Amino acid sequence: MQNMLEEQDYTPHFSGHETFPLRQMWLKKAFEAREGTRVPKLTFTHESAIALFGVGKNMVASIKHWALACGVFEDDGDDKSSYRINDLWAQILADRDGALDPFCEHPATPWLAHWRLAGAPAGRHRSTTWWWIFNNVLSPTFTREEVQQQLSAYAARKGVKASEATLRRDIETCLRGYCPKADAGVENLAEPMLAELGLILDEGRGVFSFRRGPKASLPNGIFDLAVLEYWGLGSTGESSLAFEGLAHGPGSPGRVFKMDENSLAERLMGLEARTNGVLFWTDSSGIRQVMRREVDAKAGKRLIERLLKEAYK
Repeated sequence: MQNMLEEQDYTPHFSGHETFPLRQMWLKKAFEAREGTRVPKLTFTHESAIALFGVGKNMVASIKHWALACGVFEDDGDDKSSYRINDLWAQILADRDGALDPFCEHPATPWLAHWRLAGAPAGRHRSTTWWWIFNNVLSPTFTREEVQQQLSAYAARKGVKASEATLRRDIETCLRGYCPKADAGVENLAEPMLAELGLILDEGRGVFSFRRGPKASLPNGIFDLAVLEYWGLGSTGESSLAFEGLAHGPGSPGRVFKMDENSLAERLMGLEARTNGVLFWTDSSGIRQVMRREVDAKAGKRLIERLLKEAYK
């Protein structure tokens, strides 16, 4: 699969969060600003926004950024005045009976948010640094300075102006979203949504590392959804996908979720039962791969809905 950051029409994005990591209830707050299936853009700039969201002006901007970055709502070319609520997130965050996680308490929600930031297909991405760290940093350990040098060179190659200060703030916001500072205080330590995933460790003295392993808190439904979305990333229409691609390809579940090969293979072996045979694992003559059967759009939508419900059981 092609690295999303290298696609010709991809524009790097290094700001918008106002240096605030994604917090526990912010996606819900953004969702609650909807009017029907849409969110007026003026909601985030009107003088009443501070009272509506119960936070300061900069945090209001950050809430909007994270909702866009995670795909809770998205731009709609037909209506420049509002955002369109994403159907998948509506099933999760709605206030009605049957909503999957109306209070953002289920472990599936931060895993889905992480996948949206670091692994989901192009189009909604406003999180270049998140994608870079989880897909382009391949060494066991890394520092802020190393990532900044890499991103600076990448931005220059793409013809995008990004100051050292902008990149430094973006990297810091990303890292502290996964591993808050030990002296950050009880409130800030508890709030970052992605910290509970345990994906990045602060080794001290400016060194960070990835925690690789089976990811026991990652629901099968979110993992299976990620496999489906990753397969569509290249829009190749291929009927098989090699294990190596799923384990090590840019934007793959293996890289984004930091799973070791054995844990990944174990998950893939159960795909056939969990997807009603749409996806299935094969291991023949040492060739490990996942195969898929073609289904129509309606069947595909039903499968995604079922996987989502399974994730939140």
